[in-house]
Amino acid sequence: MIPFEYLRAGDPAEAVAAVAGRPGAAFLGGGTNLVDHMKLGVAGPDLLVDVSRLPLDRVEETAGGLRIGAAVRNSDLAAHPLVRERYPVLARALLSGASGQLRNVATTAGNLLQRTRCPYFQDVTTPCNKRVPGSGCSAAGGYTRYHAILGASEHCVATHPSDMAVAMVALDAVVAVLGPGGARTLPLAELYRLPGDAPQRDTVLEHGDLIIAVELPHLPFARRSAYRKVRDRASFSFALVSVAAALDLDGGLVRDVRLALGGVAHKPWRATRAEAELRGGPATEDAFRRAAEAELAAARPLPGNAFKVAMTRNAVVATLRALAEEGR
Repeated sequence: MIPFEYLRAGDPAEAVAAVAGRPGAAFLGGGTNLVDHMKLGVAGPDLLVDVSRLPLDRVEETAGGLRIGAAVRNSDLAAHPLVRERYPVLARALLSGASGQLRNVATTAGNLLQRTRCPYFQDVTTPCNKRVPGSGCSAAGGYTRYHAILGASEHCVATHPSDMAVAMVALDAVVAVLGPGGARTLPLAELYRLPGDAPQRDTVLEHGDLIIAVELPHLPFARRSAYRKVRDRASFSFALVSVAAALDLDGGLVRDVRLALGGVAHKPWRATRAEAELRGGPATEDAFRRAAEAELAAARPLPGNAFKVAMTRNAVVATLRALAEEGR
């Protein structure tokens, strides 16, 4: 047993102060990721600050859209009437992740901050720059079926595992954070980092920063949205490739679009090149394919995952085609 202390925070400010004041401290929400890593020896916090019982478990309608508390459980969020009605892509992404038992425990903030499922990261007997900076990347020349084809570096080729985060990035979500320096907000897409030469840092958050909520803007055409996940088995499996999309049509033209990819990068990948290619153009299969290929022009697949390039293109085309047919 590796000893650690436990503190149940009475409010967000107390939680932030407790973690910020101790370098080895960590926040504990649902624990579905952190506790696993403690058992594996990947993480070894000396203080766990429990934030799971803070009053951050509500989904509220606002003038600008929807505010989702950091402690809202994944299953509750997926079942919420406003999410199902206005942001079906989010509900479907949540339901495609993990198992029902885990969704009943996992929280919104924890889902966003879960760490990679790269087998080398979770195996403490192997070198991993994300786990031990400077030790090397075992995936280089190793097993890379689930690894990145976009935005990777020589120091890390791991992918971000969240389904929910991919949908939220596509929806222009904003994260509300409380830290030692006060409260701030930032676009969810800017929360995550590409690995570069510091893959141990998944996000731009500093020690002691606590996610309080996620805000979804009012996006009327998100009612026509979908999430497609390609995986090795039908349930409880991480994405090889996933696509979150919302499509706004004006006759046969694409008036606006939101598109994000999962399973292909160190972070949920907002497909801005594909979006730019699509806006104002025809809502046809050929156009969808050209847009996907424009996004994937920067892909740098590894020997074990070159199939992901074609798989991503086909998943994008199939998802947009289905949305276009739904809108006709």
